[in-house]
Amino acid sequence: MRRQFLAGVLALSAIVMTGCSKPAAPPKPETPAEPPKPKVKAPTLEDTGLPAPPDSVRVSILTDKGEIVVELDGKHAPTTTANFLHYVDEHKLDGGTFYRAMKSGDSAGFIQGTAAGFTYPPIPHESTKQTGLSHVNGTISTARYAVGTASNEWTICVGDMSYMDAGRDPSGDNQGFAAFGHVVKGMDVVKKILHGRISNKKAAPGEWQGQTLATPVKIITAKRVS
Repeated sequence: MRRQFLAGVLALSAIVMTGCSKPAAPPKPETPAEPPKPKVKAPTLEDTGLPAPPDSVRVSILTDKGEIVVELDGKHAPTTTANFLHYVDEHKLDGGTFYRAMKSGDSAGFIQGTAAGFTYPPIPHESTKQTGLSHVNGTISTARYAVGTASNEWTICVGDMSYMDAGRDPSGDNQGFAAFGHVVKGMDVVKKILHGRISNKKAAPGEWQGQTLATPVKIITAKRVS
């Protein structure tokens, strides 16, 4: 009898506890998977409307300090090469200048030149990771601000300036500058410009203090050569 009584109490307790327990939480709705992001097509030469350049082409840049001949790599850097040739073929470099000399130590650095007059639209950026080129001694490269702003200015390296390659400056956009050829004649002229007298005037907006040549070197003419 006592056993039956205890069994009844236990059964009743189980019923009461079951009735007082909280209902199970409803299942959380599944988070819908994000749709795959569409792949953005990297800008190409075709986007500029410029004609495809030769795989290799030489340009003579005659300055009032002497001649510089550069060989452009249209095979690996077609967009940047085509842009430079556009300025050359339209004679926009004639009357331009080398106006900046950035020294890095005693024997390295770069000089920067600009075309004269009208500026064509900026071009897509061809990083050195894309082209496989590097900023070694004699490399010609486009100057820019943000990625995709390169247009009518370029630099020529003296010595190893590979810090200008993509992936070497994580403090910035880390895309480097677009190398597109190298000097094959006239490095003595490039060095002469690099070591030209620097202006001691306060730099104007857009200029570089301690890097602006007191007398810019004039570009008399630039043209393709065989």
